[in-house]
Amino acid sequence: MRARTRTRRSLWRWRRNPLRRREDLVEGWVLLAAWAVVLVGGPLAGVVSAQAATESLDQQRAERHPVTAALVGDAGRGGSTTADDRVLATVRWKSPDGTAHTDRTLVDAKLKPGDRVVVWADGHHRITNRPPTPNQAEAQAAATGVMASLAVAGAAAGGFCAVRAGLDWRRGRAWDAEWQKVGPQWGRTAT
Repeated sequence: MRARTRTRRSLWRWRRNPLRRREDLVEGWVLLAAWAVVLVGGPLAGVVSAQAATESLDQQRAERHPVTAALVGDAGRGGSTTADDRVLATVRWKSPDGTAHTDRTLVDAKLKPGDRVVVWADGHHRITNRPPTPNQAEAQAAATGVMASLAVAGAAAGGFCAVRAGLDWRRGRAWDAEWQKVGPQWGRTAT
């Protein structure tokens, strides 16, 4: 009996009713569409985003490789240090084909010219960040998927709230117009 009553109450927007306004019907359909987006679009966006993030991070791991570089100048001279006592310094290394490359990166402030450091280079022989480990990549892809799913759900909820606010405004204006017609008549019957 309770389930039947709940179903009737939840479907009131679609029942034939002389008191149902067009705004009520529109609100019901928009609510249904918002739930469809949340239940289908949210997980779909999460899965697609997680797969795209996984592919991007896999590509980073494939393109980036460690190289041993030599410090060109004194690391401790001038410049500001980071919280972990590292400074920006110039390093030089050779690619497998023998081409010399020079770039700037953060190194330990205590290093001297000629000291060796391991840096990560991309396919274009530019110094870059270390790629994420497989576990880090998996966690990052999962977080990206969850955020995308929540963003779609939030957009659907926000859209519904905006439509409902507009419909409430229209209902309020209609009630005001009705009151302008009916209100003065009530004053005459009381006397």
